[in-house]
Amino acid sequence: MHETAAPGPTYPPLDPSGDLVRLWRAVCDVPSVSGDETALADLVEDALRAAPHLDVVRDADALVARTDLGREHRVVVAGHLDTVPLTDPPNLPTRLEGEGDDAVLWGRGTVDMLGGLAVQLALAVALDAPAKDVTWVFYDHEEVQADLNGLGRLVRHRPELLAGDLAILGEATNAGIEGGCKGTLRAEVTTRGVAAHSGRPWAGRNAVHAAAEVLGRLAAYRAREVDVDGLVYREGMSAVRIAGGTANNVVPDRCTVTVNYRFAPSITVAEAEAHVRELFDGYDVVVTDAAPGARPGLDSPLARDFAATVLGLTGVEPAAKQGWTDVARFSALGVPAVNFGPGDPLLAHKDDERCPVADVRTCYAALREWLTR
Repeated sequence: MHETAAPGPTYPPLDPSGDLVRLWRAVCDVPSVSGDETALADLVEDALRAAPHLDVVRDADALVARTDLGREHRVVVAGHLDTVPLTDPPNLPTRLEGEGDDAVLWGRGTVDMLGGLAVQLALAVALDAPAKDVTWVFYDHEEVQADLNGLGRLVRHRPELLAGDLAILGEATNAGIEGGCKGTLRAEVTTRGVAAHSGRPWAGRNAVHAAAEVLGRLAAYRAREVDVDGLVYREGMSAVRIAGGTANNVVPDRCTVTVNYRFAPSITVAEAEAHVRELFDGYDVVVTDAAPGARPGLDSPLARDFAATVLGLTGVEPAAKQGWTDVARFSALGVPAVNFGPGDPLLAHKDDERCPVADVRTCYAALREWLTR
């Protein structure tokens, strides 16, 4: 006799045509930790397929919904379905504190990035005749390793679905435009010694002690501030992990410091690697992971027009994205891209994740005004 798995929880259909805050809460209240996005993807798919003006394609748990009205320009609006893990006890379901636009929604995903996703879903269904053709992308596995990223999968297998004149990624930006993103490179810097009994340390050479010089170079390092097309990116070089030793009574013969270099989008991955190798000259350096940045993307007429719309509503000038985001994937396809979404990015992934209702309404209003003009 075979046991059958217990059915998972069921969730009510999403209502993109109703109240925006209610939709936002409903999206957040469907747990969608990376690898467990299917339930939310199913609900989003049902909502999109109910809109006759959209052509919908599903790829695993990624969804692409497109208008095809023959407009002069095509804009891609993208956001990810997944969140980082819940807290213990869980920071779901969401809770709303306050009234009206002064209210704040608390809970996992409210910032990163299901507020932007709710805005995107509501507009995808509402805008049946936008002034620009729009490709709406909802994708999985953003919060985990790059090879699982759903947008990356679409880039590899269906890049034609992502073609456009401008891409807007709904990552949290406090409802202001953040252009481009920094590149990222991780490298392992290894020191070597000679193992010995810790009771007779003079018989060996301690690799962990030798790592002090590596850490000293990092402590003395002065990161650059780089102006790229009018936006200033602050670079960073940080030790993010250190490992060494085999036992509590053995002088370690090996120690590895993992370094993360966040670099301005004006340099290539190869140039970033050369810089790291120069800094740690004399040590074994192995690059384990790297991704290029993306230039601000604000030099295209469409991007400037969108920035003017946001500025008119918020009074906030575009700034540099001080991190890495999937705008880099669009940039690699030749599509200029910017970040624009509700919420404070400093609250992303935190146990007290929360986002003002006003941010969500501002992003909805700005995108709606611009896409219909």
